[in-house]
Amino acid sequence: MIQVEHLSKKFGELVVLKDITIEIRTGEVIAIIGPSGTGKSTFLRCLNLLDQPSGGSITIDGVNILDAKTDVPKIRQKMNMVFQSFNLFSHLSVLENLTLSPIKLLGMSKKAAEVKALELLKLVGLAEKACNYPDELSGGQKQRVAIARCLAMDPEIILFDEPTSALDPTMVSEVLSVIRRLARDGMTMAIVTHEMDFARDVANRVLYMDEGLIYEEGTPQQIFENPQKEKTRAFINRVRSFNYQIRSPDYDLYAMNAEIEIFCEKQILPKKTRYNLLLLVEELLLICNPRLSTEILDLTIAYSEKKETLEVVFESSGDALDPFDKNLQPDELGLNIIKNLANNMEYQRVNNKNRVTLMMKKTS
Repeated sequence: MIQVEHLSKKFGELVVLKDITIEIRTGEVIAIIGPSGTGKSTFLRCLNLLDQPSGGSITIDGVNILDAKTDVPKIRQKMNMVFQSFNLFSHLSVLENLTLSPIKLLGMSKKAAEVKALELLKLVGLAEKACNYPDELSGGQKQRVAIARCLAMDPEIILFDEPTSALDPTMVSEVLSVIRRLARDGMTMAIVTHEMDFARDVANRVLYMDEGLIYEEGTPQQIFENPQKEKTRAFINRVRSFNYQIRSPDYDLYAMNAEIEIFCEKQILPKKTRYNLLLLVEELLLICNPRLSTEILDLTIAYSEKKETLEVVFESSGDALDPFDKNLQPDELGLNIIKNLANNMEYQRVNNKNRVTLMMKKTS
C-alpha cells in the first residue's frame, strides 16, 4: 500500500531523515520505536505531506504523492493522522467535531454524517458524550474522539503520532484498547509509540529508528527478544552504561570508585548492589593488575533497567590470558569472591583482544 524509497528530510542544515526505504502492506500494523529526536514523527509527517520531503519518493496505492500533479487532499482522505495533542475544535461539540469534515469534504448530508458519527462514538465507547464539548472530556476521552473523527473520513491508512504521550498513565489503556480493536479489524496503521508492551502486542512489524535511519526492523519477537544490533538492544533493555579507562597499575582507585558510585546513584541502585559492584570490579582489577604495566584496560559497566542486571566488561590487548584459569591464577581467594558475586563469568578472545564479561543481578 505504501512504498517509500530513499526518503530524506532536512530543516536547513539539520538532517532529520537520511535514507528511509520501507514498504507497508495492506492490513499491516507497523510500530515505530526509538529514542526521542530520531525522526520518527517527521517520518509520519512526510508520509502525510505535512512536512515536504527533501528527497526520495513516496508511492501510495501506485500514486506518487510527490508528483506535482497529484491530488494531495484526495490522498489525505485515504491516509489520516492522529496527533499527540488531539487537535479537536473546542467551540464544537463532540458530534460536530466528527461530522464537520464528512459534510464539507465528502459531501455527506448532515443526517448521514451524524448517524455515522454516533456509530463511531459507540465504537470508541463515547456515544453518551456526543453533545459534550472537548473541555468537558478527559485526555483519554479526547484522544478517543480524535480517533473516531479520523475514522469518520473512511481512511485506508491511519498514522498515529505517539497517541498516548500527552495522557495521564491511567488513561493510556483506554486509547490503546481502541487501537487494538482497529488492528483486529484489519486497519493499516503506522504507530510511533514509546509503549513497548503495546508495540510488541499489536504490531506485525517493528521499526527501530535511530539517527534518522531505520536502524533495524523485524517481527516483534525478533526486535524485543533477539535484537541484532547494539543500539537496538540498549534501547529495548533501557541500558545505561559507564566507561572508564585504566592506563597504569598505579591507577586512582578512589577516583574510579567515586565515578562508579555516581553512575549507580543515577540508576537508583540499592546500596548492597553498589557495594557488590565495587567489590567485583576491585577484585578483578587485582587479578589483572600485572598486565596494567604494559596494557590499557577498558572498563564498561552497563545496567539494564528492564532485566535489572549489571554487565561488567574488561577489555585489553596483548597476549591471550584467561583470568579465570586456576592454573594461571594464584589469587584463589579473589577468584572465589568474584564467583560468589557474579551470576555468569566469561572469557573471550575477540579481534585480538581479551574480553572478560561478568553478569550480576540487582540486589535489594
